[in-house]
Amino acid sequence: MVNQGIVVCLIVSSNGISVDPAKVEVVFGLPYSSFVRKVCTFLSHAGFYRRFIKNFSKVALPLSHLLQKDIEFDFNEAYIEAFDTLKHALTKAPIVRGPNWSSPFKIMCDTFNHAVGPRLHSVMVRIHML
Repeated sequence: MVNQGIVVCLIVSSNGISVDPAKVEVVFGLPYSSFVRKVCTFLSHAGFYRRFIKNFSKVALPLSHLLQKDIEFDFNEAYIEAFDTLKHALTKAPIVRGPNWSSPFKIMCDTFNHAVGPRLHSVMVRIHML
């Protein structure tokens, strides 16, 4: 076994779950975007972690409004606040804990009819307590 590993941009070890410092630098370096396509890309990335971000839909609402048709791109305070809040949320370790090793459990993996490979977002792993 290994002492630690990186799973979906998080460092998982016997000490718990922490954020990969290299990813923190990348996220904090993201500039405010003045293009709808860049906002869409950012929301897509942040949306992957939506279950770990409290009130994701409410926080991302100002950014989502920019993606609507026939809406003028308005770089306002709500947009900046939503962008900064999501950036901050992406750099915190989610509240996830490992299984209770003293209790029996099984790990189920659904690969969606594809081989398990380096694209971790295509693999869903669930831990079921028995």
